[in-house]
Amino acid sequence: GDAAQVEKVDHPTAMRMLKNLGDIARVGPSLGSFSVSAKMLQALCDEFSSELAAKDGKLDTDPHFWMPLTLPQDEYISLMSQKGVDEQESSSHHARMAKMKDAFLAANPELGMFGSVDVGSNACWWDYGQLKLYIANNLKLSEEGDDADLLRRFFGVTGRTMNSEISGVTVDGSASAFSCKAKSGSVGANATIAAVEAEEIQIGEGAIVVNCAAKKIVAGKGAVLYNLVSESEDGIVAEDGDVVVSVTDTEGSSMLLKSKTSICGGEAWKQVLDGNKMSFEEVHKQNRDADVSSIEKKRKELYKKASSSFGL
Repeated sequence: GDAAQVEKVDHPTAMRMLKNLGDIARVGPSLGSFSVSAKMLQALCDEFSSELAAKDGKLDTDPHFWMPLTLPQDEYISLMSQKGVDEQESSSHHARMAKMKDAFLAANPELGMFGSVDVGSNACWWDYGQLKLYIANNLKLSEEGDDADLLRRFFGVTGRTMNSEISGVTVDGSASAFSCKAKSGSVGANATIAAVEAEEIQIGEGAIVVNCAAKKIVAGKGAVLYNLVSESEDGIVAEDGDVVVSVTDTEGSSMLLKSKTSICGGEAWKQVLDGNKMSFEEVHKQNRDADVSSIEKKRKELYKKASSSFGL
């Protein structure tokens, strides 16, 4: 195909680019999902072999892959300058990608470079890339309507409560519970819980609790708890609007990372928020080379150990 990709530009910039990109048959938003051929993946591995070997640097698909491959150099430099990137850096990267592109097309004349798939104007899609969207789309599992019905169908959800042992828990008719075990407590209206194991749970309205195990779990209204494990008598306690997640390393040591549903993680990326020892950026840098498979195995062991400690 012969398409172009542009990431997050304002309306005036988009209109200017439409004039400069030549004859355009159709314009639409990208849903962010893409696939690459084995040959393209190999070309990228070859081009960036030194960075991969050194595990050095950070490149993103839109600004560093699709945009320099599909946009004229001047347009690319202009867009990247809006993102605070130096002109020389953008020019050098565009030239590098253009050289790779020419070599790839010469070696693979039967292949296109970049094409789009039209999913139609009536397709449903659910973005989990921001906290506010993660919350909205998890709560959608408990909502009514065509969009919510399609989301439940996509995830194979056939009931409000599935694969759970929570007969001693009072669950609001609008709440959802999946693969949970608890002996007592309550789950408030429109809340969603999944893979939760505790003796007692007190889940507030609109709260989301995922992959958590503790003797007692208390989540205030609208709170978000993710990957938390505790063997303490007090268990896990979160106030209204709290966001608490656990970051685990390969040794099994965990660090709590806290925020609020009212805080934009992007805007607070470099800040050390109340209750945290590190900024989100520092946590990202510390864990960017982590062995995710080993960590997940260790986290499951900790989860099972905690759950077993209180007889579940």
